[in-house]
Amino acid sequence: MNKQPILALAPMAGISDWPMRTLCVEQGCNYTTTEMVSAQGFLTAPSTLNVYKYLLAIGPAEPPPVVQIFGRRPELMSEAAKRLSDTGLFSGVDINMGCPAQKVTGGGAGSALMRDLPLCAEIISAVRKATPLPVSVKMRLGWDEAHITAPELARIAQECGADLLTVHGRTRSQQYSGHADWEQIASVKSTVRIPVLCNGDVNSAQSCLEALRVTGCDGVAIGRGALGNPFVFAQIQAALKHEPAIIPDDDQIVATAIRHGTMMLEWKGERAAVLEMRKHLCWYIHGKRGAAQLRTRITALDTMEAVFSLLREFAELQKNVDKPCGS
Repeated sequence: MNKQPILALAPMAGISDWPMRTLCVEQGCNYTTTEMVSAQGFLTAPSTLNVYKYLLAIGPAEPPPVVQIFGRRPELMSEAAKRLSDTGLFSGVDINMGCPAQKVTGGGAGSALMRDLPLCAEIISAVRKATPLPVSVKMRLGWDEAHITAPELARIAQECGADLLTVHGRTRSQQYSGHADWEQIASVKSTVRIPVLCNGDVNSAQSCLEALRVTGCDGVAIGRGALGNPFVFAQIQAALKHEPAIIPDDDQIVATAIRHGTMMLEWKGERAAVLEMRKHLCWYIHGKRGAAQLRTRITALDTMEAVFSLLREFAELQKNVDKPCGS
């Protein structure tokens, strides 16, 4: 690959907000997307509703992210794309055609659209006409193993003016079980000229390099692999330069988690920030000595100082793991 691969943070509901995006960009992520936003909800919600204020918030130091929208009505998708583009806050518009959640597919949006390719064409064309920004489409391989429609949808997206595709290597029926099929993603990549990102089971520098080799993609989109681990982007950047990976020590992990919590606190206030940081804490300490015992206490945390105190306790616990007896 001659040019720098795209290293994207995949959009994740309730996770890929601006503090998370900021930490990943600092580690080498070069493409970010907001949490998904309902086109209909955005257009019809009262201006006093805080949910879109939070979903669309951009951090003070982060580069403009791509905004991701979902829905199944072309006229609403196009109007939402226009209004969001007109804010001047975003670098692109991403159309979600891959979310497997029942609350999204039950309304005919997300990956349910992969069962109606003519409607997909209408939506992509409508959004393309509504915005001067780059338009991308996120998809899965298909609805199920009997209906692998990603290659055809990729061709449709390209013909309708999409500039980039992200393909998750599972079907909707798989949800997040089993393994992502990178070979299938390779077949999608081979059908189009526009850039394609590989998504699914990329969680380390080694897996990223392998995914790029197998798929021939122009980059990767990392979702679950970045949970509690924004450092994965720095490790990939090092691997791409044939440099040794930099593994963060426990103090670095704790410092990053505390910074994460501090940004959340300043943005959302203590109550909301603590609730958000509980889940992030579990990811930051995952796989470490004593993590199981600490997790049982996380749900009881009710102040950010308690969160920070537990993190400092975690760091001390790790320092004592390998101390010889009597030291």
